[in-house]
Amino acid sequence: MADVLVGFCAGVREGDLVTLESSTLAAPLLRELYRRVLEAGAQPLPRIALEPLNENLLRYGNDEQLDWVNPARVDDIESVDVRIALAAPVNTKRLSNVDPARQARYDRSAEPLRNRYLERAAAGELRWVLSAYPTEAAAQDASMSLAEYEDFVFGAAFLDDPDPVARWQEFGERLDRLAGFLATKREFRIVADGTDLSLVTEGRTWVPSKGRENFPDGEVFTGPVESSVEGEIRFTYPGVFNAREVDDVKLRFEAGEVVEATATRGQEFLREMIAMDEGARRVGEFAFGLNDAVPMFTRNTLFDEKIGGTMHLALGAGFPQAGGKNQSGLHWDMICDLREQGDVYADGELIWKNGAFLAMPAIEHVG
Repeated sequence: MADVLVGFCAGVREGDLVTLESSTLAAPLLRELYRRVLEAGAQPLPRIALEPLNENLLRYGNDEQLDWVNPARVDDIESVDVRIALAAPVNTKRLSNVDPARQARYDRSAEPLRNRYLERAAAGELRWVLSAYPTEAAAQDASMSLAEYEDFVFGAAFLDDPDPVARWQEFGERLDRLAGFLATKREFRIVADGTDLSLVTEGRTWVPSKGRENFPDGEVFTGPVESSVEGEIRFTYPGVFNAREVDDVKLRFEAGEVVEATATRGQEFLREMIAMDEGARRVGEFAFGLNDAVPMFTRNTLFDEKIGGTMHLALGAGFPQAGGKNQSGLHWDMICDLREQGDVYADGELIWKNGAFLAMPAIEHVG
C-alpha cells in the first residue's frame, strides 16, 4: 500500500515536501510511507493527530477559538508539494452529541483554507491523496471483523492484484472513455424511488477519478451548473458527515437551491449544515460510482461514493478542475443506489438502467 500511495497515487519526486497525516492508529503504515518518501529523495513531514483534541475544541472552545485557523496548517497548504492523508478513526461516533451550530461555525472557519487547497491542487501545485487505514471502529461501522475489513479495504484498492498499478491504469483508461462520453451530454435526469431530479452540466468538465487523489477510487464527477438543479431526491444510505449519521435524507430543489430538507433521524444536524452559508444549499458535485470492488455500504464516504452502480451529489463546495463555481464551508456527499431501481437520462435518452450504462457497454462494469 505504501508503494502505491507514494509512487503511483502521489507521484512523490526528489525534493518534494510531503505531509503524512493520520492518527496514531495508522503507525504501521505511516512508518512505511515515511521510508518510501525518503527513498524517493523527498522530505517527509509527519502530522500525527490525537482524535479527542478536535472533540475538546468543539465542546469547550469559545467562538474565537472555533474561528481560529492554525497558522501551521496555513503554512502546510501554501508550501507543501504533496499531502498524503489516512483516515484511521478511533471512534467514528465521537461527535454525535456536539451542538450542530458549533460544528457549522468551525467548518465555516476552514473554508478559506479549503478553497486555497483546491486552488493549488487545480493549478497542479499540490498533489494529494486521501486513503484509509483499517481500524476496529471503521470495521464495526461496516459490520465486519477487523480481518474482514482489512480484506475489503485492500481488495477495493486492487492491492490483492499481482500488479495493482497496472490494474489502476487499465481502470483509469476506461474511466477516461466514460468521462469523454458524458462530456458530450448537456442535461441529466435521475429517476428512482423517491427521486426525480434534473441538472445541467453544459460547459463543465467530467473528471475521471483514477486512484490519484482518492485511494481506492472509481468515480467520474463534475460540477453541475449551480442554478440548474430541479426536483426531488431521496438518498438510499444514511448521510455520514463529521462523525454524524443522518437517516433517510430527502431534498427538494428549486433553481439549484435546497428549499426543503427532511430526515427521519438527525434532521437538526442536516438543517444546520445546509444553513452553514449560502453555498451549502447548492450542489457542488454530481458523480457516478463505478468501482465494483466496493459492493456494499460501510459508512465511510471514501468507499461508499465509489460503490459500483450508484450516483451521488455533494452539497456545498465544488471542485475547480470540474468547473464548479460553488463555494462553501460544506462538502457533504450523499449516495443514491441505482442498482435495483434507477434510470438516468442524458438529453432525453436513457443511458443508465439499474446500475449500468446502456450506451457504453464497455464501461458497464469498470471495477
